[in-house]
Formats: sequence, structure tokens, C-alpha cells
Amino acid sequence: MAERGRCLWIDASAGASGDMLLAALLDLGAPLEAVATAIGRLGVEPIDIRPRQVRRHGLRATMAGVQIHETAVSRSVGDVLGLVTGAALAPPVAAFAREVFTLLGTTEAAVHGADLERVHLHEVGALDSLADVVGCAAALDALGLLEPRARVVVSSIALGSGSVESAHGVLPVPVPAVLAILAGRGAPVAAGGAGELCTPTGAALLVTLAEEWGPVPPMRIDSVGVGAGSADPPGHANVLRVVLGTALAPVPLPWRHDDLLEVETIVDDLDPRVWPAVLDALVQAGAVDAWLTPVVMRKGRTGNAVTALVGAEAIDAVTRALFNHSTTLGVRLRPVARRALPRDEVVVRVEGCEIRVKRGLLDGEPVTVQTEYADAAAVAERIGIPVRVVLERAATLARGLPPPESETPAQDAPEPERGAQR
Repeated sequence: MAERGRCLWIDASAGASGDMLLAALLDLGAPLEAVATAIGRLGVEPIDIRPRQVRRHGLRATMAGVQIHETAVSRSVGDVLGLVTGAALAPPVAAFAREVFTLLGTTEAAVHGADLERVHLHEVGALDSLADVVGCAAALDALGLLEPRARVVVSSIALGSGSVESAHGVLPVPVPAVLAILAGRGAPVAAGGAGELCTPTGAALLVTLAEEWGPVPPMRIDSVGVGAGSADPPGHANVLRVVLGTALAPVPLPWRHDDLLEVETIVDDLDPRVWPAVLDALVQAGAVDAWLTPVVMRKGRTGNAVTALVGAEAIDAVTRALFNHSTTLGVRLRPVARRALPRDEVVVRVEGCEIRVKRGLLDGEPVTVQTEYADAAAVAERIGIPVRVVLERAATLARGLPPPESETPAQDAPEPERGAQR
């Protein structure tokens, strides 16, 4: 595998909050000075970051230790965005923080039915949220993870269950803002345990960061950071993990990998003359291929196993076609994996007549060729030579043509008929 840019995987399987992500990034190696400097430039009431080592369910972790001073100031989304814009932050840090705060603000306003610029938001305006978001932005920037080439993948997110006290009273978990932030983002979620495991700030940070969702991507691991939440429940380790490394690009294979299904049934009471029409109907319904296999059934009866190779999107249509065009009462489905060569179609001229030829390409070179029989037969009849000769000439000509200019030949080219080396 070839190396690419920086890669960060965030394990939120035990939940996520702003201070947990900040602590994990500090534990990963982000310089505390860079985080403290960025927060100090906001010009708000004093905020101190005092990381310390703790244990959570038997695991070592870092706790961010955000220390804030009591304040009567209540800030709206506009106030917070103004603070970020007016601070002398590095452009990537300011841009990231604005994106997170805007997402938080618009979500909270929508959930509570309030005007964005007028509502005073506890989640957005609180000093600890300011410290979490700007601190995370500064830490990410210091680690080179706000650069365009950096890749961030986030795991499934544990949301929690039950209820939680909030500034708006008792709310169900996950709280409405968390669900609204994650909705439509492709984020995989699970309950994961009792209590509020994912906060709105945590959800907004993950959504803003995530380019992809899923397990650890191919990478060379450089370091691991573990950030602790404030609670230490007995049921699970209340930590968020981050894994930093260099992304690895998989070496592209010279063939396609398709996950398909076989739809199959056995029929022993159908007029054999009907089978060609059945197979044609299956292909027209979306099957990649369809074929018959003679079988011997119980008591020595003979029959045919009819099999259709289909993609997931064509299962129902192909099943319906089998029911309509054969006498079967049921079908079986089996998942199969197929490796298929990329293919193209070229036109050659034999005795001045055009003939289509499909080619299978391996590393850009044709390794299989299949001449369209109908074209060859028509040419053979027209010029009075055997079809076999026309087929051979067309195949030879097709092998000599250069490979396509594009790096990847058309993947949606028509499939060759059965027997053309799938």
C-alpha cells in the first residue's frame, strides 16, 4: 500500500464530548501551549486547561481539566462567532471553530424554535464549550489535521439512554440537539449504555471532523491518545480514543470486486422449449447472467437448476420474473463474491464490414475477446465465408487495437454472454 497524508481515527464507541476530545488530542501529543494560547486570545473570562492523568474502568487516560470562573455573561451565537472572528487565531483554527459553533447554534435554535441571532444558548455560549471547541481546533491544527490532505474517520457513536437534567429541564437521552446534529450525516449510532454519552458539542465536533464513518482505516499508527470523561461508571470505560498515523492507499487491483447473489430454484415440470425465454426474462429483469444446470432429483427424477446472478438491487425483479416465467414455487439466495475484469467494446472491420468485439482487460491489455456472433454471422452470410473464419479474424484484429485511453475502462459496459470468461 502507498502512503498518503495524515490520518486520524476517532473511537467514539463509548461516547463523545468536547472535553473528552480535547483531552484525547492533548494525550496524543498536541501541545498544551498552543491550546492555551488560542483560548486566551478569545478575550473572555479566565479559562485554564489543567490536564491530569486519571483511570477510567481500569484504563489510563487524560482528563482535560477545564477550569472556568463564574460569570453572569450570557452569549448568543452571534456573540460567540464574533469572539472567534475577532480573536487572532490561525485561519484554519478560526474557520473550524466557526463551523462547529454555527452548526451548534442553528441546531439548538431549530430544536427550541428560536431565532438564531436572538436566542442565548447554554451549549454554545458557555465558557467550557468555548474552551472545548477552540481548544480542539488549536490541537487539531498543531497536529496537522486541519490541512486539506488530512483524513479523519469516526467510529460508531454511543449516544446513551435515559434522561438528563438541562437548562431546559429534564430531557430524554439522546437529547434532541444531538439527534438533529447527527441526522442526515451518515453517522452510525448506538445506545451504548445509560446516561448522556454524547453531548451536542461532542456531536458537532465529530460531524465537522468526519470525512468518513467506520472502523480503523488502513494506516501506519504513530500514536494513540485517550481522553477521559468526568464520570467513571462501573459498566464501561468512559473514554474517547484517537489514533493518529499515516493513511495507506490500497494498491488498485486490475479487476473489479462485486458482491452479488445467486437466485436459484429447481424445476422439473416445465416444457424445455420455454427455457430460453425464461433465461432471457431473467436477464431483462436485471440479472447479470442466468443459466441452467441439469440435476437428478429424488426418486431418479430429472430436472433443471435455474440460477440467476444478480446485484442486490435486482433481487426482487429477478425473483418476480422466475415466478412469472417458470413453474417454481420458491427460490433460494446465496451471496457470492465475483472478480470481474474491466471491459470495453471495440469495432473492427472484416472485408469492409463492421463487427463489434468485447474485450476483457488485465492491466490495460486485452486478455479475452468475444466477437458478437450475430455481427459475425451476418458478415459471413454476406461475403460467403464460414462464420468461424469471421470470428477468428475479428478477434485477431481486436487484440491488436490499443487499450482505452482512460485509466479505468467503462465498468457499465454490457456483460458478455455466458461462456465469455466471467
